[in-house]
Amino acid sequence: MDEKEDDDEEAWLQLRPVEPLPSQCCGSGCSPCVFDLYQRDLARWEAARASKDRGLLRGKESQSCPSKLNPETFLAFRISAMDRLTKDTYRVQFALPGNSQLSLRPGQHLILRGIVDDLEIQRAYTPISPANAEGYFEVLIKRVPVPMRPPCVCSQCYQTGLMSRYVASWRAGDTAFWRGPFGGFFYKPNQYGELLMLAAGTGLAPMVPILHSITDNADDETFVTLVCCFKTFEDIYLKTFLQEQARFWNVRTFFVLSQENSLEQLPWSYQEKTRFGRLAQDLIEELVGSCRKKPFALVCGSAEFTKDMAGCLLRAGLTEDSYFLF
Repeated sequence: MDEKEDDDEEAWLQLRPVEPLPSQCCGSGCSPCVFDLYQRDLARWEAARASKDRGLLRGKESQSCPSKLNPETFLAFRISAMDRLTKDTYRVQFALPGNSQLSLRPGQHLILRGIVDDLEIQRAYTPISPANAEGYFEVLIKRVPVPMRPPCVCSQCYQTGLMSRYVASWRAGDTAFWRGPFGGFFYKPNQYGELLMLAAGTGLAPMVPILHSITDNADDETFVTLVCCFKTFEDIYLKTFLQEQARFWNVRTFFVLSQENSLEQLPWSYQEKTRFGRLAQDLIEELVGSCRKKPFALVCGSAEFTKDMAGCLLRAGLTEDSYFLF
């Protein structure tokens, strides 16, 4: 009898959920986070073990539809196309069944799961395809060559390097695993009279579907000022899209290039709306002052960029409830 009980105990311990590693959290404040899911599964396991009913381990997931996007469960999506935009950035298209839609609201993001050297990593990405796109969705992916032993060994840099190694292996026809949607900002037509968008690098991604939703809706009269920060002109993503958006009566675009210094070397259509150096307090105040009314600001970029912009916006007269940091 004791031997049978020991066997049962060992079987239950093998079914106990495994606590996630820090690398499995993308750090984007998602709800539910992988640690939330672990606590949920642990509570489910403890209840099942106490009642000796393994059927309780399945919970409600057995009722879910495997083809529908789910914030708790990773689903497989096939890469249907990859388009190189710059030397290190690609637009990656994923296929959806039939003419189905991803059903994200503008500004929401997904979590990508990758496995490198037997270590699971997760990171947030915002689809740039229109919210009503049928049969596909697209994301911007930065593929940076990473040495096997990166010089920086801090947790965040190490995880970013591992994800770069993972996506560098992608080819059309491969499968990637996503869950979602997540996000604390939900755009509604005409919710704000004017939006000031401050984006650095791939921080442009969440601005794209919001812009799509505004310019595709004839009834949305929101004014938009988009400021894109890149190192060089060649690094600018989605040039055609940005040029098309700038033709709308309610959209204006500006560029800040940190490693350029000659306007004459830029195409004429960019010369009047490009500044050199870094986006700083003087330009923020000029942009806020040029808006028709005090804007609501959206900020996305590196942690340093986001922190700097929040400070600039406050000093320019905006309040903490007048901006959102992705």
